[in-house]
Amino acid sequence: MPDEARRGLRNLSTVTAEPVTRHERKERTRRALLDAALGLLADRGFASLSLREVTKVAGIVPTAFYRHFASMDELGVALVEESMRTLRDMIRSVRRGRNASGDMIRESVRTLYEQVRAHENHFRFLVRERYGGGGAVSRAVAVELKLFSSELAVDLARLDFLREWSTEDLHMMAELIVTAMQATVLDLLEARPRDAGTDERIVRTAEKRLRLIALGVPSWRSRT
Repeated sequence: MPDEARRGLRNLSTVTAEPVTRHERKERTRRALLDAALGLLADRGFASLSLREVTKVAGIVPTAFYRHFASMDELGVALVEESMRTLRDMIRSVRRGRNASGDMIRESVRTLYEQVRAHENHFRFLVRERYGGGGAVSRAVAVELKLFSSELAVDLARLDFLREWSTEDLHMMAELIVTAMQATVLDLLEARPRDAGTDERIVRTAEKRLRLIALGVPSWRSRT
């Protein structure tokens, strides 16, 4: 059993010893199922995960699973939504700090780096299901990435130097940025050796990718 799965089980044992309401118990059990699944997915795909494994790590009987999720696919989609929430929070934090930072690209890459290192299991799950998964979970990842790209396009439209761009071109640029971000996430997850020097090289490469995209902005004539 992965260490993170064991920690999730210990945490569940600790919190359930406290007096809580029925709603709180239900939420904590749901949380335990999500944490158990994410821990078990540290080194394999979602399709290989069984309901019995997840409930065993979460510390509940298999039949109790259906009080929280209709199926394993529903649990997987919930994990996708939770993992993508991390990405959305990242973009919002960059947007809030935009005026304070003199270099939006550097700030964006640094924030991405910090988020990946803080939530590696979430990002590893998304990458694995996006490129090697299938079924409802893989489709959910594709939909969420599309929504994420659309949200980024809205943010880009607020920038003064992009106000004259067409909606189509804004979405195209957002997709280029998201693709570059995905490459950086993959580089960080597969980094060898795992040390500060390797991470710094990946961060520098990520900045270069985004700067190359940005270089074309002044010369592009968008047709509205």
